[in-house]
Amino acid sequence: MRIFTTVALLLLIVTDVQAYLDPGTGSMLLQVILGGIAAVGVALKLYWHRLKAAFGAGKKRQIEDESD
Repeated sequence: MRIFTTVALLLLIVTDVQAYLDPGTGSMLLQVILGGIAAVGVALKLYWHRLKAAFGAGKKRQIEDESD
């Protein structure tokens, strides 16, 4: 309860912030977002077969191969 009260009081205190975001900040954020999307895409591509097997897409093909 004490922690909640302390956090609530700290969030209610409003102070002026002296901050400057230069024009390069937007492009840097865009690069971070696009880099994250690319990393997720590469990870999915690397583990695609394992993901298919985990969700059962590869089982049908294995059963057909065993019956031949």
